[in-house]
Amino acid sequence: MQTHCISDQLEFEGFDARKVVAGFDGGAITSDAGALLLRHADGAIGLFDRVAACFIDHRDPDCTVHSVQTLVGQRIAAIALGYEDVDDHDTLRHDPVLALLSESLTPKRSDCGVLAGKSTLNRLEHGRAGEPTRYHKIRYDKEAMEALFVGLFLEAHDKPPGEIVLDLDATDDPLHGQQE
Repeated sequence: MQTHCISDQLEFEGFDARKVVAGFDGGAITSDAGALLLRHADGAIGLFDRVAACFIDHRDPDCTVHSVQTLVGQRIAAIALGYEDVDDHDTLRHDPVLALLSESLTPKRSDCGVLAGKSTLNRLEHGRAGEPTRYHKIRYDKEAMEALFVGLFLEAHDKPPGEIVLDLDATDDPLHGQQE
């Protein structure tokens, strides 16, 4: 019995003037297409932009390839998809769905990937509060970040809860040695 396919493509909500389609021809592929739901969730609460607003960028705009908004969006999306290590980003920087989530579909320069690699993201994550240094030009505003977390929590509830339980698990698992 022969298989009958109904459609060669599935179409999703577009981005700028571009269509977002799922094709089955083996072109540019991703294993994380479910992340399109994350894009809708971000659209509802503006998480990527709100987190990015907690950073201060001292880089020269003429020499900057990836905006703080793109870096933050890329990192949040990757963590949500299970890619916790920055090392994964040298491969992920070419993933079409992650690029869509980060709203960065076109590279700024021809010699760069659409998204940032591990070194750039590492500098974002290791940025310090206070004055920028030679290698850390992006810094974060600690008070703004703390206020954002509280605000996001309160927005998620109709009224503040009467009790908050923090379940911190500090279990040491010696089976895995000294790994993080």
